[in-house]
Amino acid sequence: MSATITAPPRRETRRARVAVTALFLTNGALFANLIPRYPEIKAELQLDNAAYGLAVAAFPAGAIVAGLAAGVVVRRLGSGPAAVLGTILTAIGTILAGFAPSLVVFAGALFFAGAMDAVSDVAQNTHGLRVQRLYGRSIINSLHATWSIGAVLGGSMAAAAIALDIPPGPHLVASGAVFAIVSLVALRFCLRGRDEEDRPRPSHADSSDRRRAARRIGLILTALVAIAIAGALVEDAGSSWAAVYLSGSLDAPAAVAAYGFVALVGAQFVGRILGDRFVDRFGQRAVARAGGAITALGMGAALLFPSIPGTILGFAAAGFGVATVIPAAMHAADEVPGLRAGTGVTVVSWLMRLGFLFSPPIVGLIADASTLRIGLLVVPLAGLIAFALAGALGGRTRTTAAPHPGPVSAPTPD
Repeated sequence: MSATITAPPRRETRRARVAVTALFLTNGALFANLIPRYPEIKAELQLDNAAYGLAVAAFPAGAIVAGLAAGVVVRRLGSGPAAVLGTILTAIGTILAGFAPSLVVFAGALFFAGAMDAVSDVAQNTHGLRVQRLYGRSIINSLHATWSIGAVLGGSMAAAAIALDIPPGPHLVASGAVFAIVSLVALRFCLRGRDEEDRPRPSHADSSDRRRAARRIGLILTALVAIAIAGALVEDAGSSWAAVYLSGSLDAPAAVAAYGFVALVGAQFVGRILGDRFVDRFGQRAVARAGGAITALGMGAALLFPSIPGTILGFAAAGFGVATVIPAAMHAADEVPGLRAGTGVTVVSWLMRLGFLFSPPIVGLIADASTLRIGLLVVPLAGLIAFALAGALGGRTRTTAAPHPGPVSAPTPD
């Protein structure tokens, strides 16, 4: 039996990986520049916790409204151009939020930014998974790790702007312009051609087989959505409430409070950098179970014994714990046989946003009825959900090398 030797990635494929990495970076950095400014905007608009929670829920609401259209946009424009268009429009939404004079404008800007972010999210994951197939090995966790780098970069930029007393509006104009330019440069090196070209074609089957396959696909996607929502709950708690909890409940200075979110995405980055190696060695199921336990225990302890350092460490534990959950769900959804390019990722991404939609107002209502500390119990609860549902993910597998079809990876004229 002869061994199969996988050729190294072509030059165009390596460039495409750099390009899609840049797109993940910009996607993480754009919104992270806005998040630490939330307490200022909340105070400026004189919002209580419930109104604030409803306002920030406009972002996932916009993503849900536009989410199912993302797959159509990807198929019409191609995943690379769709990702760049979504990035530029998301930047515009964050700028509008920074200048918002009222609750309605603030929520409207977040709604628009969320809708455009949904397009970027599906498109960049579809493009990244297309590049992964050409590489013949897992790279998706490293791409999501780059998103975390972008989030740390954006959060740190915001913390610096706060320390320098730069108002939200001018700060967000500068950050939006920078990352929009980065995305336009990246587009030049994205893969060309149709996203369908390098996907395996489903085999023909009779009607009964198709019905069974449809039921199986539905069950698989339902499980993947539930797992992804657990990761979304943790990410949303960090983005929507970490700075508010640290500054409001624990009296942390604004610049220090920004590092609750930075710690979460920073630890998430570390978990994703190690994620491909962990998953290859132990399997997605074991990694998700261990991560769920880390999230539940780490943030549970931080809420049980509240302090500024302990809370920042608790958010870090939560970020590390769920690091591979959403990439695993995206990858598994993209590999479901019989689905068109971007369809599985679109469904999981769209329904996953329910976690982002319902978490802020629920936490806000609980906080107004009791305390924000009680509301943040959603984080250890999400860890328990990931632990309990990890059986839906795969065990240890070996990555199968994919061939390099010539016309897919080589750039062609527009």
